[in-house]
Formats: sequence, C-alpha cells, structure tokens
Amino acid sequence: MSKYIATRAMRGANALVTEAELMLTKALNEKGADTPVSFPNTAYYLPTILGMTGKAVEKLGDLQPVLKQARDMLHPIPAFAKWTPYLGETLDSGMATLLAAETIESVRFAYKLQPEPMPGFKLSGGTSFTSPENGGDENNLDGHLNGPIDDIQLRSWGIQLVDGRMPGFAAIVGCAKSNEVAVKIVRELQRRNILTFLCGNVNGRSIIHQLQEEGVELGYNTFTVPFGTDTISAIYALGFATRSALTFGGLKPGMSREILLYNKDRVFAFVLALGEVDDLKYAAAAGAINFGFPVIADTVIPEILPTGVTTYEHVVSMPFDTIPGKDDLERAEQLVQKCIEVRGVKVKVSNVDVPVPYGSAFEGEVVRKADLRVEFGGKNSRAYEYLYMAKLDEVTDGKIEVVGSDFSSIPAQGSMDMGIVIKVAGRQMQQDFEPVLERQVHYFVNGASGIQHVGQRDIAWIRISNAAADKGFSLESFGKILHARFHEDFGAIVDKVQVTIVTEPALHAEWLEKARTAYDFRNKRLADLTDNKVDEFYSCTLCQSFAPNHVCVVSPERLGLCGAYNWLDCKASFSINPTGPNQPIKLGKQIDDRKGYWQGTNDYAKIGSHGVVQEVSMYSIMENPMTACGCFECIVMLIPEANGVMVVSREDTSLTPAGMTFSTLAGIAGGGMQTPGVMGVGKFYLISPKFISADGGFKRVVWMSSVLKQTMADEFKAVCEREGDPDFMDRIADERNVTSVEDLLAWLEAHNHPAMAMEPMF
Repeated sequence: MSKYIATRAMRGANALVTEAELMLTKALNEKGADTPVSFPNTAYYLPTILGMTGKAVEKLGDLQPVLKQARDMLHPIPAFAKWTPYLGETLDSGMATLLAAETIESVRFAYKLQPEPMPGFKLSGGTSFTSPENGGDENNLDGHLNGPIDDIQLRSWGIQLVDGRMPGFAAIVGCAKSNEVAVKIVRELQRRNILTFLCGNVNGRSIIHQLQEEGVELGYNTFTVPFGTDTISAIYALGFATRSALTFGGLKPGMSREILLYNKDRVFAFVLALGEVDDLKYAAAAGAINFGFPVIADTVIPEILPTGVTTYEHVVSMPFDTIPGKDDLERAEQLVQKCIEVRGVKVKVSNVDVPVPYGSAFEGEVVRKADLRVEFGGKNSRAYEYLYMAKLDEVTDGKIEVVGSDFSSIPAQGSMDMGIVIKVAGRQMQQDFEPVLERQVHYFVNGASGIQHVGQRDIAWIRISNAAADKGFSLESFGKILHARFHEDFGAIVDKVQVTIVTEPALHAEWLEKARTAYDFRNKRLADLTDNKVDEFYSCTLCQSFAPNHVCVVSPERLGLCGAYNWLDCKASFSINPTGPNQPIKLGKQIDDRKGYWQGTNDYAKIGSHGVVQEVSMYSIMENPMTACGCFECIVMLIPEANGVMVVSREDTSLTPAGMTFSTLAGIAGGGMQTPGVMGVGKFYLISPKFISADGGFKRVVWMSSVLKQTMADEFKAVCEREGDPDFMDRIADERNVTSVEDLLAWLEAHNHPAMAMEPMF
C-alpha cells in the first residue's frame, strides 16, 4: 500500500467531511431541518448514502447522522516517520468522501445550485425530438450540465447494459493535455460504446470546457454525460453504480458489501484522472476503489498493485508524454486501451468503412435543423427501407449501388426521396427473419456520427449533418454500413448482402409498392402467429448479467419486458448463437390454458431462476406473474379499490393513484422478484390479446400514463375495436385528470368503466 496515496486520500477526506459539516450547518440555520432534499426523478433518495448506510434522506436534518457516520470513518493522517497506513484505512476514507460529497451536492440542490449552470452549453441528453409528422423541431434543455442521471435514463440504458452493447462506463476527472487529446479520448470511448461521465477540473479548466470548445455533442444521447466541473460531482457516477445494483440486482438499501461486490463483478467501470491529482481526487479515487473500480492517471503517481478489492491493479500511473506513440492522438488511444485492459472491459468494435466515427454511442445523436445538410423522409419527402431474401446466386455480396442522383444538388437543409433496398442470402436464412433483420437498419445507420435515423419501413426519416457530409459521408456510405454490420451481427444466417440506394423517382415508386406489399404480408403472417400455433417459446437470459435470478419467457403474443425482443427475434438469435441467451422452451403438456401454464415453462422457471421461481403464469398478473430485471418499458399494477390495473410508462414522472411514481414502483417490480399484482412489461404487450387475459384483459386497465395514450393511439384504437368498445380509451383515466384512488373511483363511476362491474380480481 502506498503511504503517499493513503496520506493524501485521508487528508482529502478529512477536508471534505469538514466542508460538508460546515455547509450543512449553514443550510440548517438558513433553511431549517425540514427542508426537502433529493435528486430529481430518482426513487433512491441520495443513492450512495441509501445504498451504503440504508438511510433514506428526505430532508436536510436527515443528513446529520450521515455526516456523523462519515466522520467516524475517518482516520488520523499518518505521521511521516512512525506509521504506514493500510488499504483499509484508505478505503474507509474514500467511503467517507463519497458520503460527504453526496451531502454537499444535495445541499446544493436545496439552494438550487444543481445541476451546475453553464451559459451557452447545449445539452443533448434532455432533447425531445418530435415525430416526422410535425416537421421535427426540437426543444432543448440547454444552459446546464446534467447533474444526477434520472431513473428514466438509467432504465432506458438497461437493455444496452445487459446485452453488452454498453460494456461499461468511464468516469473522467480533470482536464486533458489539449483539446485535441480530450476529443480523441472521448471518441475512442464512444467507438467502444463505453458510457462516459465527465467531471472535475485542473486549475479551473475541465474536460467539459475542452469538449464544448470543440463542438462535441454531450448528453445522454451520445453516451458522454457532463456532471459538473468540480471533483465532487464524480459522486453522481458512483450513485449511478449504486443504483444499478439496487435497480437490476434486486439488492436492498444498506446491503453495502453486496452492492460493492455486485459492482466489482458486474459493472465494468474505471476512473481516468487527467492532469494533476490533488488531495480531493485521491480521496474520491479511494471511494471508487471500494466499488472495484480501478483508477488510471496520466501523471506520475504511486501505483497500488492488486489486493483483491479490484479485479486487477487498483491505481495505475501512465504519464501521458511517456506513452509510446508517434503523436498525442496515438498516445490518447493507448491510454484508453490501458484503461480497458486494467478493468477487464470486454468491448466489441465494429469496423465500418465510413468517413465518420462509428459506434453505438452515436445511436442517440440528434441532428438539429441548424446542423442539417439533407434529410430523407419526414414532412417533405418519403424514405423507406426494405430487406428481402433471395437465392445465393441472385445476390452479389458487397455490391452497393446508388440508382439516381446524390444529394449534392439539394440545397442545405433540403430533402429528397430515398429508398434503401437490401437483398440478402444465406443457407440458414428464413423468410421469418426478414423483418427481424430489417429492424436492425435503425440501429446500424444510427451508429454513424452525424447521422440520425427515426422510424422504420416506409416512415423512415434520416438526417445527415453538415459535419458528416463535409467529412465525405455519402449515400454509398449507408450501403457500406449495412453490408459490414449484417455480416458482423448476423453472419450465422446471412452469407451475402447487397444494397441498393434508390433516389430515381420511377424506381423509387416501384420499390415502394413492392415493399408495402411485403409489409402487408408480414403483418398478416404475424397476426396469425399466436401462442397456440407454436410448440415452443423462448427464454431470454440477457438480463441475468444484472439480475441473476430473473426469468423471461417470450412467446408470439408476449414480447420481452424490455420491448426489444419478440418471439421472432429470439428465434433468429438462437439460429445465430445456439448457446446464447435465447433458448427454445419446449412447451410439453399444457397445465392451464386460461392462466398460461405449461410443463415446459414451469420447468424452465425453476432452472432459469436457480430455484427462486417455481412457476410462471404467462397470462396472469395475480398468480405467479413474470419477473423483471429493471429495464421494462411499463409497470402494470393492481389498484384493488378500482378492481383493475394501472399502466405506468417509464417516461412518466408524475404521481400515480397508488401514491408512488414509476421510480418507486420499479423497486417493487424489478430485481427478479415475483410479486403478484405487479409486473414489468414491454409496452406492445399491452395490445396483445393475451395481455393479462386470465384476469380480464385490456378492459381491466383503469389508469394509464398519457404518454402511452398519445404515442400508441392507433394501436390502442385497434385494441378497443377488438374488445367491442371503440370509445374505451376515453374511459381510462391518466395523470392529467386523476392522481389519487378517490379521484380514480369517481372517474370510473362517471365514465361507466366496465372494471367496476367485473368479477373481483382477487
């Protein structure tokens, strides 16, 4: 153990705890002990404090015992000649630092000093992008840094965390050698799809400033999230890690050891310290090491070799100017690679021959109107994508053809028609896989920096930014992306890929008609694909990397709770990877047709959950419902007084009639627990004929988040007609008119909701 590091970490911890005590005393005197404190839109109060101590902080007065605990964890700064400290004392100091840092940030929230203001800063993560139908103007949340990540975003990232698309996260603290190095470091992390948190400064200058000056888009959409320009804001990264354990791992507040081990084993994160490391940074680094997260510095500092707290080295010194490389950009790349090696992050980099950076980190990028070179689809043009299979001798692998003019003659911010036609062939390819592969166009195209893709089929909407066009991105680039990614991700079923980009008007119309005929055929095929017409369902164990005992069973009429995998997706996945996360479940003997029990699904539930879950009902919320990880799109929950259920969207932050927000309810529904009356689901399961069919089906819905009503209006209209009540959606309350059980009952009575007359649910 390095005495130098321990001394500086202890000194930093002592100073920060003292600062927190002074700040809290001032706040108590000025605002009072009952002043509420919280991090917005999270059910986990102050998450690191909650996870490590079990204390749910709701007001300023609740912070006093927290700081007492932090003070008790401190150790005397060692004398120069008499004592060499141990790792344990350093880790204690690190944990005290985290408790003090979260206290300080919560007090700042009480004074409305968080999220940190930064005039002129444009934040991508809060952007709400509208649909093609209304022209695509944007509303931006600019002028502030992110602050803590809310639960909505944590859960929306869930599926990327569990399926490996987001292999880990990096917390960058400080300031890079130059703006160019800062951009290179972030781009290398984005290329590897690593979520990156930014904070801290060196002599008042932060990597956030550097990236802002270079025009790098920051925010949720780009996997690059700026927390604050001081070191203390690094606490949000550790809070994110704590909430991952509570959200997906089913762990409870106060289970500190289990939460730390969960992060060491399942959350692949590291800290990259850029520039001078002061006492506070040493103390914060000690806090991160508690979680199993190693620290890599680009300056000369003592190293801490493995002791078991982290997987490999604890602290690694890699002085920037000594890193092998022909220039600073190459040295920056080597620095990122070293971070990945030290933490053992398993990354998958796509090699796509396009002139812009490429990776999943760019999937959420928004191309604003001011930055737009050209768009296809949307309000002023038609874009579509159509994938179909052909015989092997009918496909020329790698052939990319542009039929018609390119966009060079289109004025800036203009639009044009385009069709993307993909012809694939493979010995293991099946016609049922066509829509599965076609849906991947959205993810594949969105991976290019400066390109935005929305929608699918014949309502696709694609934007190319000025920056991408200036770098040479062309229509042919779409074909290169699709050819490379289909081979990379679906090589087991696709042997050849040929892409045609169509802009010539007559051919564009001809292929559009062919595509629509195929869409209609697929719709009818999927409508006929019901649970009683197959002899196997599929398991999905992707989420078990975060929720070890969670079991997910996917059937033709019930997609995965994350909304990302349906039965055909799982079938294709099994064909691609026979030993992967999606395995066929032979149904065998049917035990109960109404509730959805089969011998095969029950056997799988026992095996898949390691004996925790004994039975799973496919069609009931009241008896042995499906478990959930934490990345579900909606929560369905019984409202006993109303004899029905409410449906809460992940995007809804309002108070529900149950007296809880989505974030609070998620703690009941997630973590692989089986809770009768509560169930996490994918939103399109709501329109399935099998949606809680054993309990009365869709007519049991008495309250629903308005965002679902609005975004799925057409789908729900069809469901209401199927149920024989075209006006049924008008009988369902939402947060705009009902926020309590009493109001809900009055609403149901006034609107003659059928649930009030149905048989009791329990």
